[in-house]
Amino acid sequence: MIILALESSAKPASVAVTSDGSLLGYYYQNNGLTHSRTLLVMAQSLLRSLDVSMSDIGLIAVSSGPGSFTGVRIGVSAAKGIAWGLGIPVCGVSTLEAMAYQSTEPGVVLCPVMDARRNQVYNALFEWKDSELKRLSEDRAISCEDLATELRTLSARPGIDHQNTGNNTDGQWPPQRDESINTSCSNNLNTTHNAPTAFAAGSPILLLGDGATMCHEYLTSNEISCKLAPEPIRFQNAYGVALAAMSKTPTSASELEPSYLRPSQAERVRSEQGTITV
Repeated sequence: MIILALESSAKPASVAVTSDGSLLGYYYQNNGLTHSRTLLVMAQSLLRSLDVSMSDIGLIAVSSGPGSFTGVRIGVSAAKGIAWGLGIPVCGVSTLEAMAYQSTEPGVVLCPVMDARRNQVYNALFEWKDSELKRLSEDRAISCEDLATELRTLSARPGIDHQNTGNNTDGQWPPQRDESINTSCSNNLNTTHNAPTAFAAGSPILLLGDGATMCHEYLTSNEISCKLAPEPIRFQNAYGVALAAMSKTPTSASELEPSYLRPSQAERVRSEQGTITV
């Protein structure tokens, strides 16, 4: 199946076309132009250069958040419009999970981090186990300080077999896993900051995303061992979106919704000001 994947959750924009998991072509742009001007033009240009017609596409994949509110809206709207027009399914995937698919390095904790402003990063933790990407935490907005505390605590705990975690009702780690996050593209991600599943002590931490450099400086200054992913795979890109979508259940265009994790600035201002009566 041919997948057209879109990524516009941060400053760069990218488009990828894959066939049964193999990358046919990839277009990346980071020139500061608005995604509303570039994303669809990039998709058209890439398809034309690959001699792939719109009728050849079987699925539209898109990063549905977290990320820039405007960027996520543009990507999701473009994906819905293309899928609706072609009458094909669409799949929205976590931006953070898509980044984790960009590195298949075993034995490391994958730690995607995106600048969420307000002294926070969007983050989740993953690892490869038995050739499958395993989620160790929910997508969340978290401060660098809390992330450092969490990584320091977890790296000191013994590893836990992910195949035998089961349900946990006593409040201890690992928490009960929400399997809907790994199987459905239609539901928004849980924004509760749950403690992640522990990973093996001493596992190296690999930082990805546009917040990687900032977090690397903070974590290393706090004596937490970590390393930056190589630049070609460090940032958000559409190829990771396509790979993540292959393990998900597609939905219809009408069911696709963005996942922001936090209210927008305008919504926060309205909430803080309350309703003004005259």
